[in-house]
Amino acid sequence: MIRTLAVSSDNQLLHDVPLAELDGPQIQWYWVDFDSPSDEEALLLRDHFHFHPLAIEDCFHLLQRPKMDHYGDMHFFVMHAIDPKTLEAEEVDVFLSSRFIVTFHKIGSREIEDAWSRISQQEALRKEGPIYALYLILDNHVDQYFPCVYQLEDQLDEIESIMEAESVDSLMRDMFEIRSKLLKLRRTIVPMRDLLYRVISTDRIEQLKDHLLFFTDIHDHLLKLSEMIDSNREITADIRDSYISLNANRMNTIMKTLTVITTIFMPLTFIAGLYGMNFVNMPELGWHWGYYAVLLIMLGIGIWMFAWFWRKGWFR
Repeated sequence: MIRTLAVSSDNQLLHDVPLAELDGPQIQWYWVDFDSPSDEEALLLRDHFHFHPLAIEDCFHLLQRPKMDHYGDMHFFVMHAIDPKTLEAEEVDVFLSSRFIVTFHKIGSREIEDAWSRISQQEALRKEGPIYALYLILDNHVDQYFPCVYQLEDQLDEIESIMEAESVDSLMRDMFEIRSKLLKLRRTIVPMRDLLYRVISTDRIEQLKDHLLFFTDIHDHLLKLSEMIDSNREITADIRDSYISLNANRMNTIMKTLTVITTIFMPLTFIAGLYGMNFVNMPELGWHWGYYAVLLIMLGIGIWMFAWFWRKGWFR
């Protein structure tokens, strides 16, 4: 689907203007949106707009890294949206000049839809030209990153609060799942951060000078998001290491207790085994009080060893 939005020289909004009439003298600037275009519609990038072949090739070959290219007075942007369910990147391509903005995306974009609505409804925004439409698109994309990062932070807080109740396997599975999601976000947010740095640093886009503060604000948001992701990845590593250490210490305590019990019963087992051999020439077997004496000796050895281990602190 192709839709058009044009702003006349007297700042009036015109919808669904035919492509052939967009270059008329009464048009101040226009926006053409290729929303999930068919193959025939996509060819208009070449046949009608005559964009550079390399830029058109980037539109057809998904998924490109976020970037900015300059082709004379036309500027080409690749930016990424994020699917909130899968956290997979979705490419949105933008062509910008002083007279138009053309957006191209093979999947419906909420960010572009919101920017389109704001330009359509607010007359003051239409006066800013296509550069402000680009700002709205970028700003909407970055705003959609925050809920995804906050959701992962909430999952980390929940895991941290129930650490002792989780099994090692369950915790490791949750940790690696969250780290995988953070990595997906990082692969989108860091290149977008680099893209915005290039945008605010370039002097090739003339109309950017009056709106530099807006784009700098987006870059600041991306810096914050990058720091949040790096911080959360460190937290996942810390939680994982702490939980492994806690379980290792717990296992050591269990093994120490079992070792003490085994050690106490070793001499008792020896005595019981010695007098259980039933040889004929064993004088103690004929003693009337022999059984009770051996029991007292075994009890004494057990109590003495228990007390000795207690003094060594093995039961603390």
